Amino acid sequence: MTNLKNGVVAGFIGTVVLSAMMVVKAMMGVMPELDVAAMIAMMMGTPVIVGWIIHFMIGSLAWGGGFALFYDMIPGNSAIAKGTVFGVAAWLGMMIMVMPMAGAGLFGMKMGMMAPMMTLVLHIIFGAVMGAVYQSRSTPALAQ
Repeated sequence: MTNLKNGVVAGFIGTVVLSAMMVVKAMMGVMPELDVAAMIAMMMGTPVIVGWIIHFMIGSLAWGGGFALFYDMIPGNSAIAKGTVFGVAAWLGMMIMVMPMAGAGLFGMKMGMMAPMMTLVLHIIFGAVMGAVYQSRSTPALAQ
């Protein structure tokens, strides 16, 4: 069921959902220091808007495209299950690569235990949404 375009679209929509939850989290005052777009921008020495653009490019192109390319190899019996597994893998990559590069330590532990837990939940939701969107775009409409 590999369709790169559908994967990119699914990754984009999953990133929209994840990003909306990040913004709401910050507006509620929950871990405002856990701002991935700002962390990316800081690592690149660019304005936050560039961090947001990179965040969406990673979610859409890297994760969405990667999901489509590796779909058949990802464990799971449904697109949502496969998306969830892939979302956890994306989270793991963020925890061992991005967080240390951003100065937050391995698994973001310099921010406390809530950082890895919160980002895990966000990535599980990202993956589930991405999987559902990918499946809905890749399944032909049933004849009426």
